[in-house]
Amino acid sequence: MELFTLILMEPSEEASLELAQRLQDAFGPLHNSPNGVAVQALQLEGHSVVRVEAILPGFQLHEQGEAVYSRAGDAIAGYVQERWESAILKDLIIREYHYTSQEDVEHIQGYCKQFLFYDHEGLISSDEINNRRRYKIAAAVTEYLRAQTRLNLEGFLRFRLNDYIDEMREVVEYAIDEFMMDRQYQEFISLLKYFVYIQEAKIPAAHLVHKGGHEFLILNDKWEPIDTSALDSSFTLEILDKDINLEDMIVSTLITVSPQTIFIHTREPDQQVIHTITQIFENRSTVCSYCRSCQAHFGEVKMHDQLSP
Repeated sequence: MELFTLILMEPSEEASLELAQRLQDAFGPLHNSPNGVAVQALQLEGHSVVRVEAILPGFQLHEQGEAVYSRAGDAIAGYVQERWESAILKDLIIREYHYTSQEDVEHIQGYCKQFLFYDHEGLISSDEINNRRRYKIAAAVTEYLRAQTRLNLEGFLRFRLNDYIDEMREVVEYAIDEFMMDRQYQEFISLLKYFVYIQEAKIPAAHLVHKGGHEFLILNDKWEPIDTSALDSSFTLEILDKDINLEDMIVSTLITVSPQTIFIHTREPDQQVIHTITQIFENRSTVCSYCRSCQAHFGEVKMHDQLSP
């Protein structure tokens, strides 16, 4: 007796065999047992199907039907997530947001993968996020199979899984926002790099001492504070964002004093501001994690210095 048939519009033997194997694994002892179910993958003209049949006379629908439908729902949900999720995201990026450049689409997809396993409030794990999406699919499939014996997976995905598709759409929106911010940031960096390139050096060297957090000192080659009051930094600030922040002010000051070499002394080299400065000044910048000259500015005194007469 046929319980249900899954229709795959892609005429792929690999796809139908994979889905059939997932169902067999999900059914466990029920598969091919005298009172269980049989799973069969078939290739037809233009499409493929996976058929699940009850093995009679042992199978009892009123006793075992719910277990078969719920296990099938979970297996199909895993298949959709692992085999189709990336294609769904790509389709949304192209069809709804009209990105056609392959490079742009791939970058946005990369951000999508981050957001697929990201909880904005940091309250749940990536596994829980993934399982939540899987449950949405599984619950909808299980409910459908209770009443219907034919399930066209592509059609079901497009017209029945609205909550799941809406979540995918939200992921794409976040990814595109991140993609646009990154593009604007790179354009901003490129502009400042060009400005640095065309400027002549005004001083031989500057020492940027990052004391931690948002505390910085900008010193000249003699380790003395640089007086920027006489320097015109208005043009640099115009290039930067209207809402000037600490990072902007540091970059603006360094570009204004235009040192031939910048020594960045920091115990936190992975901070964004350090990364930004090294990007802008490229081979004119050197990051120092420790030297005898900068240790005093960090309040550090070596033990052998304390013992020196």
